[in-house]
Amino acid sequence: MFPRAVRRHDGAPGKGSASSSTGKGADKSIRRWSASPSFWRKLLIGLVLIVLWEIAARWVDNDLLLPSASATARAWWESAISGELLARTGTSLWVLLRGYGLGVLCAFALTSLAMSSAVGRDLLSLLTGMFNPLPSIALLPLALLWFGLGTGSLLFVLVHSVLWPLSLSIFTGFESVSPTLRMIGRNYGLSGLRQVVWILTPAALPSVLSGLRVGWAFAWRTLIAAELVFGANTGAGGLGWYIYQNRNELYTDRVFAGLLTVILIGLLVEHLVFDTLARWTVRRWGMQSV
Repeated sequence: MFPRAVRRHDGAPGKGSASSSTGKGADKSIRRWSASPSFWRKLLIGLVLIVLWEIAARWVDNDLLLPSASATARAWWESAISGELLARTGTSLWVLLRGYGLGVLCAFALTSLAMSSAVGRDLLSLLTGMFNPLPSIALLPLALLWFGLGTGSLLFVLVHSVLWPLSLSIFTGFESVSPTLRMIGRNYGLSGLRQVVWILTPAALPSVLSGLRVGWAFAWRTLIAAELVFGANTGAGGLGWYIYQNRNELYTDRVFAGLLTVILIGLLVEHLVFDTLARWTVRRWGMQSV
């Protein structure tokens, strides 16, 4: 009798582990299912907005002022098939990636210096107070004088648009890290840059991701605005120049197609990149609610 009890007891963990794995699978299914209503709600809202757009365009009845959603979709498809819209978009994204990457590196370097010394902290406070309120596009005339009509000017304004809000967000996250974690890092001999990499950055990851998201949005809209100015000066550029050129030629449906491309890229990056990073890191680790 006793051995049977032991056997029943020994089998319990197997059943428990099976039930726990089943529970994990069920949890994943529930999370996927719980995410789908939000997706469908957003899709429904988007469809309603498109219908309202179509109704407003037909009521105005002037394609020069407000092309319909169907006309915009047709112009977008024709430009995409011809390759012009894709080429312009690729040009803009390549410049954006370089400028955004440089801005992120500069922001981490500046905040690392601020966490290492009081002079660095004062420097960060002074620079962000001076330059964060300054619109990036306002620096474009200076950028044109310093770097000429080329990619260098675009990179300059992109770094400016990313650097200051991201530095503030990262520094705020670093400051909120528990002193206990910092003490643990010091006990393990971590200081300076090593403490920033191994202690502060993982602990402040929600603030870092938030800053990266804001910096991306600032960089994307700054690039489009800067390319509109470059289009007026050089006759070449990316997606902003595509919008500017078609505005001059009174192809309003293509202007809306360019604006639609800007919006779609923003939505894709927001949901496919930043939401995925948050789901793989801070949400999985319990640092942020779903």
